[in-house]
Amino acid sequence: MNEKVLCVDDDPNVVAGFQRNLRRRFTIDTALNGNDCLRMVETKGPYAVVVADMNMPGINGVELLARLHQLAPDTIRIMLTGNADQHTAMEAVNHGQIFRFLTKPCTTDALGQALEAGIKQYRLVTAEKELLEKTLGGSIQVLTEILSLVEPQFFGRAQMLRDYMRLLAPALKIEEVWELEAAAMLAQIGFVTIPAEIIQKERQGIPLNETEKIMLGRVQEISSKLLEKIPRLEGVSKIIRYQNKNYDGTGAPYDPVSGDALPIAARMLRMLSDFVKKEIQGTPRSEILQELRGRKGAYDPKVLDAAAATLLNDNSPATKTGQSVLAKDLCVGQVLLSGLMTNDDVLIVPAGTIISESLLEKVENFSALAGIKEPIYVKR
Repeated sequence: MNEKVLCVDDDPNVVAGFQRNLRRRFTIDTALNGNDCLRMVETKGPYAVVVADMNMPGINGVELLARLHQLAPDTIRIMLTGNADQHTAMEAVNHGQIFRFLTKPCTTDALGQALEAGIKQYRLVTAEKELLEKTLGGSIQVLTEILSLVEPQFFGRAQMLRDYMRLLAPALKIEEVWELEAAAMLAQIGFVTIPAEIIQKERQGIPLNETEKIMLGRVQEISSKLLEKIPRLEGVSKIIRYQNKNYDGTGAPYDPVSGDALPIAARMLRMLSDFVKKEIQGTPRSEILQELRGRKGAYDPKVLDAAAATLLNDNSPATKTGQSVLAKDLCVGQVLLSGLMTNDDVLIVPAGTIISESLLEKVENFSALAGIKEPIYVKR
């Protein structure tokens, strides 16, 4: 690996010394002020380590490293200063979240050792992040594939929820969306434990007995418990546990949590789940939002406002034009604009579903056994 180091000091002689003394051991870039440093991180990064002098005109070292933490959180930050008082050190640690604090004059050997330690720490951080992303991504993909095969209608609804969560996130000033997306896709995973005939009765509006009602009422709890066993999905598990709880605190789970204390993603799921159910039934979006606003205490008003600002200006897949294809021509990544039905009128995949590899295989199996009604309308 060829990790880069960026050294920042307003003294040209110091940065020249960095280049001269360290270039054989490290790939070194230099900057003479904080603004140049931030520009270089944005245009030439990523950098494994940034070494910044404390006393520079404009942006001082503490402010620079604090801003760098926001801009490039994986980059390891080292402070270099001639002012070794305790207050400076504490400010650098607390605000800049630095890895090392070095005082001037600093020998080439001491600086080199600090850079090597910083690069080693950077490798650990990025390796853990890559492993986490691959592990979590793989786990979520497997679970959603299982849901798509066991109950494709719920899978199609989950895909709509995920897309709507993405749309609402900027309006709610949410930058990290992976937990939102994971919660949307996995919120119904507990339905894999429910017998198909009970799901069918609930879908058709057939009255359920008390045992069946209790069974369906525990789906969110089951989903949450299944996910809490997976490392790093604890936050998603909590979102799903509270997905059906009203903003005013009523509803399951029966605890004191309410209002903004509820996870924002759970508040989004609470509203969007009801929104999607109505939209699937063909209700216009403006009417849906008007109805939901009338349910006092059920939803976070901020989420409703975000939905009005985004969903009313966005077209759902079902309203967009597409193309007709035969079952044999379906491809991974296509979006169904119409429900996929067998020749004996069994819905196997609802409109709005994105075709995955495992779902495509299921369609091919149904096509071979019972036949698929054609043409099928899709959007790429």
